[in-house]
Amino acid sequence: MSNLEPRPEETICDEQADGPGGQITLFNPRDVPLGGLRAMNVRRTLPQRGRTLIGAWCFLDHYGPDDVAVSGGMNVPAHPHTGLQTASWLFSGTIEHRDSSGVHALVRPGELNLMTAGSGISHSERSTSDTTLLHGVQLWIALPDHARNVARGFEHFVPPVRTGPGWAAQVFLGTLLGDTSPVGTHSPLVGAELNLLPGAVLELSVDPGFEHGLLLDHGTLTVASVASGPGEQVHSVFRDSVGTPGGGSGSDVPVPRDSLAFVSAGTDCLRLVAGDDGARVILIGGAPFGEQLVMWWNFVARTHEEIVAARGAWHAEIDTAAESPTEPGPRHASEPPFGLPDDEPEPPLPAPALPIARLKPRD
Repeated sequence: MSNLEPRPEETICDEQADGPGGQITLFNPRDVPLGGLRAMNVRRTLPQRGRTLIGAWCFLDHYGPDDVAVSGGMNVPAHPHTGLQTASWLFSGTIEHRDSSGVHALVRPGELNLMTAGSGISHSERSTSDTTLLHGVQLWIALPDHARNVARGFEHFVPPVRTGPGWAAQVFLGTLLGDTSPVGTHSPLVGAELNLLPGAVLELSVDPGFEHGLLLDHGTLTVASVASGPGEQVHSVFRDSVGTPGGGSGSDVPVPRDSLAFVSAGTDCLRLVAGDDGARVILIGGAPFGEQLVMWWNFVARTHEEIVAARGAWHAEIDTAAESPTEPGPRHASEPPFGLPDDEPEPPLPAPALPIARLKPRD
C-alpha cells in the first residue's frame, strides 16, 4: 500500500529507550485518509512519536471493516518502494496486486503476500469488483543495510491454522506456538494472527531477545508479560501514546480496540486474556533493529539525500515511461530502478513535494 498523505513527514526511525524488560506501552492509532473525499481511512499505529520500530517492522496501517459501496474501496495506482518489504494481510475482501517484477496476484484473507522492494520496485493495489467489505492490515519491514539492495521479488504463503484450547492462530512469519513459516526474512522476525474465544487465556512463549507489538482488531483483550522465573510476573505500566504514565499499573494491561501494545525485549512469555467478545490480534515482533533509518512517503533509506535521489529517479522514470516502457522481471544495471507493472489502467502516482527542511538524524 502507498502512503497517500499529501504532505508526508520525513521520519527518523531508530531505537528508543524501553526501560525494564517486558514493559508494556500502549500506542493509540492516528487516522489517515488515503486519497480524496471518498477515500478509505486507515488507522496508523507505526511509526509515531515514541515508537518508530518494532524489530524491523516500521509501518502498520489498519483499515476496515470498510463498506466499499460507500468508500469506493482501495484504488492505489502504481507507486514505488525502496529499502523495504510490504506484508499484506486481510480479514475480509480481496485485493489485486500488480508489480514491476511481473507478478499479478490476488491478496485474500488468511494469505500472506510479501513483496520485496530491494533497491526499487513499483506496484499497484485495487480491491476487486466482488469485494463488498474490505478489512485488513498493511505492514512494512525495513531491510537491514546488508540486504536493502537485494533483488525485488514476491512471495505468497497460506499459513496453516493451528488450534488449541480456546484459540486459533496463523503464523505468517517466523516461529510461534511451535509453528514456523517457511517465508525467509532478512532479520529475525515474527508475525501472526491470533483469534481467541470469549474468556480464553493464551500463554505465548516468545523469544526474550525480541520486542513485540500486539494490535487488537476486534473484541477485548488484556496483556501481561511474564518473567523468566517460574510464575514470576514483570510489573507492567500502562502508558499513553507519548510514553508517559497513563493512569494505572498492574500485571494485566487492557488494550483498547485498534491500539498497539508494545512489549519491550526481555520477556519470554506473553499472557493474552480475551474478554466477553473474544479477541482478534495481530502479533508482530523482532530483534531490535540496531540501525537508523530515514523514511519518507514510500521510501526507506539511510539519509535525506537517498530520499531525494529516489524521488528524482521515480519522476524521471514516469515522465519517460510512455516513450520507453520497461519490461517486467529482474532489473539490469542499465534499466530504470523501479519499472512499472503491466496492464495498468491508470497513470502511476507522482511523489509529493519534498519537505522544505532537511532532517538530520538525532544523536
